[in-house]
Amino acid sequence: MNRRGITQDLAKVEMRRRLTLIGSMMIHLGEADGMVCGTVGLFGNHLRYIDEVIGKRDGAKVYAAMNFLVLPERTVAMVDTHVNEDPSAEELANITIMAAEEMKRLNLEPKAALLSHSNFGSHNSPSAVKQREALEIIRRDAPWLEVDGEMHGDVALDPVARQRLLPTSTLSGSANLLVCPTIESSNIAYNLLKTAAGGNVAVGPVLLGANAPVHVLTPSATVRRIVNMAALAVLDANSQR
Repeated sequence: MNRRGITQDLAKVEMRRRLTLIGSMMIHLGEADGMVCGTVGLFGNHLRYIDEVIGKRDGAKVYAAMNFLVLPERTVAMVDTHVNEDPSAEELANITIMAAEEMKRLNLEPKAALLSHSNFGSHNSPSAVKQREALEIIRRDAPWLEVDGEMHGDVALDPVARQRLLPTSTLSGSANLLVCPTIESSNIAYNLLKTAAGGNVAVGPVLLGANAPVHVLTPSATVRRIVNMAALAVLDANSQR
């Protein structure tokens, strides 16, 4: 058997056993409008099938995952919790803009804070410099978005502390879109907040950047979260970008 025949046979096997691949093909062929997957297996494996079949939407440089946390006094969104290990400044800017656009579609007014161990230039480590560069790109490409950085997590949530540190900050009130410099910082912060303050109530991960209403959950997803994400996929399928 030649290489082409082997490849075709392998593709047939994958199509019979990979549910995410089957769902992606259904969307590609117009037989489905959206998909929620990921309750079994690795996030990256599901995303690979989505990328191969559905691909990125126009304007998306990368995929990213956004999670909403329902905390006692506020609801915040965090990116990128599951996809990009160490995104560049340009990728962080793209992720922030996509997340803000998604929040606006959900009737949430985004207020973005680029998080760091540095406060408005107090350190010049690579991650802090990266957040500063991302801020410049965001202000250039999305002048409509209320955003500032780089800043500590408490300064992002406490406008009084922010006003004291930087009276000229372009961010008013408490930030509700928290952008971390790496996947480690975002995922750790998300899980700590979810467990310690959020009563394990979360919505997500919301997949950003895909060319269809598809979302990849995690094996820890509760029934409530699956229902919420299915509803979000339906809303996404019935709204125009």
